Amino acid sequence: MARYTGPRTRISRRFGIPMFGPDKYLERRNYGPGVHGPKSRRKHTEYGLGLIEKQKLRYFYGLMERQFRGVYERALKRRGVTGEQMLQILETRLDNVCYHLGFANTRAAARQLATRNLESAASRMVPDWLSLNKEALKGVVMRIPTRDEIQPIANEQAVVEFYSR
Repeated sequence: MARYTGPRTRISRRFGIPMFGPDKYLERRNYGPGVHGPKSRRKHTEYGLGLIEKQKLRYFYGLMERQFRGVYERALKRRGVTGEQMLQILETRLDNVCYHLGFANTRAAARQLATRNLESAASRMVPDWLSLNKEALKGVVMRIPTRDEIQPIANEQAVVEFYSR
């Protein structure tokens, strides 16, 4: 599977939030990356804001554009609010479930774990919608998480509006 392998701190600084965990460079330099980062930012258009929100979710969950588009199309076919459905699909992916169960410290490590069927010990708190058997190293998705339990970092409605153009 393809994944983003570029500089992660740059992405975090672009969006102004710690996308890949705590980052000391984001605290020291709380402006955008590059030569023109410290200068004042221009106002974004509606299209630009939707694109930024989409990119936040894409990088946060470690998906490429085609995979993310497929998630949107699956969410569009489901009943309910498309943005919430999209977040639920992203949260219940195998790599994300491995991350929430504590089998890996990062989402990138959880993705590697999910693709290579490796075993690891869980030591983190598990969300209410998951159950974990530490002795057997087995986790079960008990129910689909609600929007309040997911705590998204981006505005999913802006992503839906971006794709519905």
